[in-house]
Amino acid sequence: MRNFFFRTLVILSFLIITTVNISAQIDKDEVVPTAAPFLTISPESRGSAMGDAGVATAPDINSQHWNSSKYAFLDQDMGVSLSYTPWLRDLVDDINLYYLTFFKRIDKRQTFSASLRYFSLGTIYFQESEGAVAYTGKPNEFALDAAYSLKLSDVISGSVALRYIRSDINNGSGTDAVPGNAYAADINFFYMENVKWGGRKGDVSAGLNISNLGSKISYDGGSSQEFLPANLRLGGAYSTAIDRYNKVGFTLDINRPMVAKNADGEDNSDLSSISSFFSSFGDFKFTDLRFSVGGEYWYNEQFAVRAGYYHEDEIVGNRKFATAGAGLKFNMFTIDASYLISVAQNNPLANTIRFTLGFDLDQVGR
Repeated sequence: MRNFFFRTLVILSFLIITTVNISAQIDKDEVVPTAAPFLTISPESRGSAMGDAGVATAPDINSQHWNSSKYAFLDQDMGVSLSYTPWLRDLVDDINLYYLTFFKRIDKRQTFSASLRYFSLGTIYFQESEGAVAYTGKPNEFALDAAYSLKLSDVISGSVALRYIRSDINNGSGTDAVPGNAYAADINFFYMENVKWGGRKGDVSAGLNISNLGSKISYDGGSSQEFLPANLRLGGAYSTAIDRYNKVGFTLDINRPMVAKNADGEDNSDLSSISSFFSSFGDFKFTDLRFSVGGEYWYNEQFAVRAGYYHEDEIVGNRKFATAGAGLKFNMFTIDASYLISVAQNNPLANTIRFTLGFDLDQVGR
C-alpha cells in the first residue's frame, strides 16, 4: 500500500552504507552484519583527522570513544565537549551525528566520564499508493555511556565503560517493528611513559579497547536478535618536542570486528554475544584488520595540524580514505575540525566534515 520516497531507501540502507563501500566487491562470508553501526562512527574531530585513530594518542576531553582509561592521565580536573558531524552529505542533507562528552576527576588516580551519542537519520516521508504523503517518521539512535578509569601505576591505567543503546530506525514506519534496546560494555587499558630516544625526550604510549561487548538487539520484541558491532582495537603512539615551540606525534591503530563469521554453512546467529566474541578469534584472517595511521603537529601548544589514512581490505568493505584537520587551543576552550577525502571511488563518506568544541572547566571563574 505504501511506497517510500528515495530518502526512505537511503535511510533504510544505512546499515549497509556505513559499513560497506557501495562500489566494493565484498565477500559475504567475510562480512558479518551487525545492528547499530552508528556506534562505530568516529564522532569527534581530532581522531577523525588522524585516519580514525585514537586508542593510544595523548589524552583529551574526547577520549571516551577511543579509550576512556586515558582520562586517568589528564592533568585537567573537569571538561566537556560537543561534536557535530553532518553525515552522508553526498546523499542526503539532514542526517546528523551529535556527540557530547564530560569527565570529572575524582582524585589523583580516579576519573569519572560520560558521553551521549545521538544519531538523527533525518525525516522519512511515507506515501499512500495514490501519491499523497500519509505521515512522516524521524528514525534516530542514541547511546549513553558512563565510565570509571583508574590509574593502576605511574604508567598504566584501566577503565570500564557501561553503555545503554536505543535504536529506533523504524520510527513512524507503520509496521509492527519496535525500537531496539541493548546494553554493552567497553574494557580499556592505556600505557604512557616518558622516554629518551636518540638523545631526544618524548612520550610513548599504547592502548587497548574492547568495545560494544554486551547483549544483542531486537526490533521485533525478541523473535529475532542481531549482534552489536563488537570490536577490538590496539594502537601505539609517539610524540616529541622538536624545540620550544614545535611538537610532533605519530600514531597507528589496528582494529578488527569481533563477531563470529558464518563458515561452512553454519549459522552463528544463535551464539551469545560472549560466545561470538571468543569464536571470532578462531576465524581470523589478515584481511579482517583495519589500519589507521595519523600524525599531529603542534605549534606553541596552541595550533595543531593533523593528517591520516584509513585502510580496509576490499573484500570486507573497501573503505579507503585520507583525512586532514586542524585545531586551535585557547585558555578555556578548543576548536577542532576534520575532513575526509575518499580514495576509493563512489564512497558515500566522501567529503565528511566534523566539528568539535571543547571546554576546560578548570578555567571557569578564574
